Order: sequence, then structure tokens, then C-alpha cells
Amino acid sequence: MPTRILRARGPAPVPDLTIRDDEAGMRAALDAAAAAHRRTSPNPRVGAVVVVDGRMVGSGATQPPGGAHAERVALAEAGPAAAGATLYTTLEPCDHEGRTAPCTDAIIGAGVARVVVGIGDPDPEVSGRGIGRLREAGLDVDVGVLEDEVSDTLAPYLHHRRTGRPYVVLKLAATLDGRIAAPDGTSRWITGSEARLDVHRLRASCDAICVGAGTIRADDPRLDVRDADGEVEGGDPPRRVVLGEIPAGARVLPADEYHGGLEGLLDGLGVDGVLKLLVEGGADVAGRFHRAGLVDRYVVYLAPALLGGEDGRPLMVGPGAPTMADLRRGRFVAVEVLGDDLRLDLVLGDR
Repeated sequence: MPTRILRARGPAPVPDLTIRDDEAGMRAALDAAAAAHRRTSPNPRVGAVVVVDGRMVGSGATQPPGGAHAERVALAEAGPAAAGATLYTTLEPCDHEGRTAPCTDAIIGAGVARVVVGIGDPDPEVSGRGIGRLREAGLDVDVGVLEDEVSDTLAPYLHHRRTGRPYVVLKLAATLDGRIAAPDGTSRWITGSEARLDVHRLRASCDAICVGAGTIRADDPRLDVRDADGEVEGGDPPRRVVLGEIPAGARVLPADEYHGGLEGLLDGLGVDGVLKLLVEGGADVAGRFHRAGLVDRYVVYLAPALLGGEDGRPLMVGPGAPTMADLRRGRFVAVEVLGDDLRLDLVLGDR
């Protein structure tokens, strides 16, 4: 998908209830998904809207586990108006009995005439079954509208269903010359307040946070989402995992200690239903995840500051690519201005 270049965040736009075409309908469903509770895992953050004669009459998002799926929330809001309507949903509706009844039953029972799906669901219990059931019932179904944007939004869920592991986001904050700490070890604060607030938003979007024990000893971070609590409602704080022994009285507690290989960590978290893992470790942990090829997205907060020498702490430590031919190249999928700082989102070409 093309790179998004954004200015600093302003007030949220007023929703436009007029749906002029299928892309506008899917964008409304994406907007609905963005309003989902931050703790939907292991369910995906899906959005759905019901449209009648170009007017949105119902909107919904995934509820926490055990709650209604997005399609059912949107249909409930639409009520009798759903008869003959078009339903836009970011992900293929489920057709199996889980914590809730199949969404296909609700869609068919409401009398919806047409369903527009962003992407199919790779979960073996769903894959193609939901779409097939709707078509068998006589509904018109179109698939693939804004597929790239929807896939990006649902990347953690899709990755988890395809690999059994969480989607790994590596977060780094650096000066313009690529240093994460001064020679004396100090690192507070490289970035400004707006970037630090964004880090809390990023944490709030994740199911778990991972750091090394060295970071706990050096900085004693809380790894909470306190700065985002006023704007991100619902859900428990992300689970915290420390690679190594946690010192007594550390502010990160309660947290899990992990002793073992990184791939084993991801396997275990995947079994626990963790869809998205944020790695906030220092240069050693960052280098280990990177060299193992386990990072799905790099988020780098870049400050307009220079340490001006080679003795500061680099982004990663350990052996890197031996020659330019061995560089791992990718693309920036988002660039955002946060106060005086930049947030750069990078996805490597092999991901």
C-alpha cells in the first residue's frame, strides 16, 4: 500500500453518514473498526456498517471476547431498516458457533440484500464458509474492496492465524544520528511529549509488551498506558513480559519472566491468544529480534537532535549486515509528524 504522510493530529473528523460508493462504505467500516475496544484479542478488530439508499443506518465494531461481533452490533443498531440493505464489513463474517452465534445467521435473518467484504478470513473455521453461506442464501456478496487497507488494519490477526505467532512491532526512539542513549547511559528524554503520548497509544493497541531485564534495571519503566487512558477506553493493560530476571520491587510488576529463545516466546504467546506484541527492549533485545527475522513492523520515533559522536548507544548492538549487498531493505508505510519529532513505520521487503 502507498506510504501515508501525515501532519500532526488534530480533532477527529465528524462522521459522514452519506455512502456514495463501495469504497466509501468500506472506509466507514474501517472507521468503525478503529473505535473497537483495545482488548478484542483473540478476536480481530472488525468494523461493519449497514447502508440503505446511500445512508448509513447502523455501525458496529468487535466487542471484547464473549461480546457481539461487529456485524451483529451494526445490525442491531439498524433494526428493521436492515431489510434490503447493504452490509459492509472489513472481514468475512463467521459461520460457526463459538462464544457467539454465527454472524451469517444474523445477516440472513435481518434480510440484508448485499454484503461487501474487505478480505476473506484465513481462520480454518471461517475461510470461505461465511461467504459461501451468504451466497447460498441468495445474497449478493462482493469481496476485496480496499483490500490493502483492510489487510493493514487487520495485520496482527491475519499474521496470527497464518503463523500461530503474534505480529511483532519493534519500537525505537533515536536521535537523528541513530543513538538511543548518551555515553553515560541517559536516554530521557530523546523525544518530546507528543511522541511519548503516541508510544502510550501504541502500547494500548497491543496485547503484550516485551523488554529485556537490562532495561528494567537501568530505567525501571512502568510500561503502562497511563497517558492514553483518557482517550482509549476499555480493556485491561497489556501483558508485560521481561526477558530475564525481574528485580524485586520493579515498577513493571506484575509481569512475566521469560527464560528461553525468542521463537519459543512467540510460540507461547501465540497459544495464549496474543495477536500483537510490542518489543520495547534496548539495543541488545532489538538486535536479537531483528537478526532473527522476527520483526513484522519497525516503529522509529526520530528526534531532531544529534549526539554528534560514535560513543552514544546505537539502535542495535551485535553483528549487522557484513556488506551493503546484505542490507535488508523495506519501505516506509507511514510517516507522521508528532510535535518536533517524526514517527517512521517501516516494513521490510521480506515481510
